Amino acid sequence: MSILLDIQHLNANYGATQVLFDLNLQIHEGGITTLLGANGAGKTTTLRAVSQMVSTTGTILLGGIQIDSLATEDIVRHGVAHVPDGRGTFTALTTEENLRLGSYTRTSKAEINADLEKMFTYFPRLKERKDQQAGTLSGGEQQMLAIARALMLRPRLLLLDEPSFGLAPLIVREIFQIMSAINQSDRVTILLVEQNAALALDLADHAYLLEAGRLVMSGSAQELQNDPAIRRSYLGD
Repeated sequence: MSILLDIQHLNANYGATQVLFDLNLQIHEGGITTLLGANGAGKTTTLRAVSQMVSTTGTILLGGIQIDSLATEDIVRHGVAHVPDGRGTFTALTTEENLRLGSYTRTSKAEINADLEKMFTYFPRLKERKDQQAGTLSGGEQQMLAIARALMLRPRLLLLDEPSFGLAPLIVREIFQIMSAINQSDRVTILLVEQNAALALDLADHAYLLEAGRLVMSGSAQELQNDPAIRRSYLGD
């Protein structure tokens, strides 16, 4: 597989506080990669750095094009969709209006309508609630909406930050099954930050482990699942 996202010597700061240190990651096109690590390891900051929502130095290439000097909205136009922790739906708008907002960079109404129906196929609950205000949806439905809205961009790269946070296990497994199906059918590349390491490694092809903003381990998801230190620290074995 070719490399879609190539992160080289990435440092990231919040004001005077440095959070990422000389990070090097490669995300392969069409795959699912997960970032593992304890709270405060720099996982969310890595996603924010790709979207240029924090101050960075280093190089970030998307399909060979350098994007680290671009504004966030221009990175979106290059095909990067970011689903942040906390979901960020527009609560006063309906489900359908939220979804259509996700396609704001696109021009073909026919393709947008077709993708809207595709999202309703992937997420049938959203079709049932398409005229309902997003703020009245359950937590799981709002997470589904946030993911579906990001997919309406037709992204090359989907950044997913803690999609299971605050949700019941049954809903989490449903969402992860849908994400696997979307990855396999539409070949959307996914970079996933997820607190449930076991679930993330089951979904992913490749994994990176961060500690205090530094990369300490990488390999196939299977390799990290089988690593005794990973099993003790993150999988509860």
